[in-house]
Amino acid sequence: MQSMIRSYSPDEVTVFATACPRNCYSTCSLKVRVAEGRIIGIDPHAANLSGNEGPCIKGLSYIERAESPDRILYPLKRNADGVFNRISWEEAFELISTKLRDYRNKFGPHSILFHAASGMSGLLNTVSTNFWRLFGGVTLTYGNLCWPAGLEATRLTLGANKHNVPWDLENARLIILWGKNPAETNIQEMMPIDKSLEQGGRLIVVDPRRTPSSDRAEILVQIKPGTDAALALGIARELICNDWIDKDFINSYVKGYDEFASSVEAYTPEMVSEICGLPESGIKDLARMIGNTKPMTLVPGFGMQRYSNGGQTIRCLLALQVITGNIGKPGACWHYANLQSYVFDEIKEPESYYPGTEDKSFRREVSVAKLGEDILKLKDPEIKMIWVERGNPLTQNPDSNLILKAYRKADFKVVIEQFMTDTAREADLILPSKNMFEQADIIGSYWNPYVQLKQKIIEPAGEVKPETEIYYELAHRLGFHPEEIKKNIPEPNDKSVNIFLEKYLESYPELSMEELKTGPQLADCHEEIPFADGRFPTPSGKIELLSEEANIKWGLNKLPSYDPLQSAPENFPLQLLSPNSKNRIHSQFNNLQIIKQFEKEAVLYMNPHDAISRGLKNHEMVDMRNDKGDARVKICFDMGIRKTCVVLTNGHWHSDGASPNLFTRGKETDMGHGTAFHDNWVEVKKI
Repeated sequence: MQSMIRSYSPDEVTVFATACPRNCYSTCSLKVRVAEGRIIGIDPHAANLSGNEGPCIKGLSYIERAESPDRILYPLKRNADGVFNRISWEEAFELISTKLRDYRNKFGPHSILFHAASGMSGLLNTVSTNFWRLFGGVTLTYGNLCWPAGLEATRLTLGANKHNVPWDLENARLIILWGKNPAETNIQEMMPIDKSLEQGGRLIVVDPRRTPSSDRAEILVQIKPGTDAALALGIARELICNDWIDKDFINSYVKGYDEFASSVEAYTPEMVSEICGLPESGIKDLARMIGNTKPMTLVPGFGMQRYSNGGQTIRCLLALQVITGNIGKPGACWHYANLQSYVFDEIKEPESYYPGTEDKSFRREVSVAKLGEDILKLKDPEIKMIWVERGNPLTQNPDSNLILKAYRKADFKVVIEQFMTDTAREADLILPSKNMFEQADIIGSYWNPYVQLKQKIIEPAGEVKPETEIYYELAHRLGFHPEEIKKNIPEPNDKSVNIFLEKYLESYPELSMEELKTGPQLADCHEEIPFADGRFPTPSGKIELLSEEANIKWGLNKLPSYDPLQSAPENFPLQLLSPNSKNRIHSQFNNLQIIKQFEKEAVLYMNPHDAISRGLKNHEMVDMRNDKGDARVKICFDMGIRKTCVVLTNGHWHSDGASPNLFTRGKETDMGHGTAFHDNWVEVKKI
């Protein structure tokens, strides 16, 4: 790519403020340099206090992503031989509108499945929902692949999902990264962590594997995956027994402490040691550090709540912050999710994921966790047509083989995509998708507190049309009422898009379009230290260790509890972990050359003890399988992985050799309609 970029004088370059819209903690603010209608450089934006030292490798790769020769630039139709041929937009629109009419007339609108994921965030994503509502309602998905069990656990306990500003981490004297590896998945977070350490702070990492983040830590706790709740309850018992708790905070702000204290009595160091595979002395040392070092911030990752016991696990971890009084103070925080910038949402996550929150025209939904199974079960009508945008479900949703079966059963599939992903390959019609520079939008972040404008910077490449333009054209062809189109779908021009976005800003004068064009902005309702006023929007108005709603809504223990996973099947004894990689945002960026130079193919990381006992050699191809799927993949020895665990990072396309979701099963978490990816075991054998 470097050979394609020449030097430009300052007068030839225009700089735009924008933000990365990917499903990533950081939501980096960027300054993009443009010359001759092309992206020539990407730099950090100093106004974003949570990450102004530079974008990650994925952010830098946007230059290649915008001009990749592999990008889909024209509508493509599959012919009878399975080959994709370029067609005109007129042909594409005529084909889609005909199919939509036919399926609606013959089978009803719910014979069509609309599946959108998190590939590109922004307020314009509401246009797709508007279109399908005007169409008469279709089958939707509910739940979420990412983090809802943890969101729901936090909502049940604190009443809202918000945390201290990211830069407040430097005020913590003790930081616990529990199942999180920010050095690779949230690199901006390492800046305040490093500042805390430079000021004498201490860092603990709880993770079954050694990571770049744990290399900065004083202690690495390599716990048995899925047993984190037991460890948290054991620590809580030690804190209570040694009087390392904040009684004043508990008496003022906590509901259910006495019941919780009684419930943890059984979690002795001996018992927890056996469950978690950790030494008793280590458990006591952890409790001692937690009970005697303030302020403390606990930063849980999302992976732990992707087990079937994920929500209760998060409640157990959060209880440690609560009983030590580390909530609502500088440096003292439960640092899971910060939805303060989601000011435009009528229903905030996770409740927006739940069935029944959508317009009444959408009367039927399938679980994203059980996508293949649920599609195949649908009758009266069966799914005849599938529309996918902003997602790659054949790679990213559990049980790839079952999803493939469900997709192939449908008569007609439309996929809006930038590249030939696993899902795009199964389409009957592919429509080229915009990239982040080709249409304006407004985005928030689930980590930093900013509302940001993703400006339009260049014109769409080739014959690319933004999704809003696709829906506008289809709405007219399908005969939607002109006034309804005007209210719900912007016209295909920049002025109309800006007017559509400005309607959201009317209630927030501090967030004018002109101010947003300069860089990230804060809404007036933002709190640097949430819960500092001691107000918690729970039913009791207090932090709820004892939650009636946990039992009523989810059928779970009112108290935080450890609910063991099922034991590993005898013939599949290795626990498969699929953490995120520094090289991808889920399955995005996977195909770029700048990324391929670091990770050319899928690799299974394995403790040498487990490999050698199976007669396997480092870097050889092996057979990896369970009852859901199988693949041939290269293994790489890694002494930093806990024995009986193997690691295949999330997001590999099937064309890379092995995607983790070949081996996962469709299963929901205990609360929040999340996805239990990690209840998963495999075997690895010599070929």
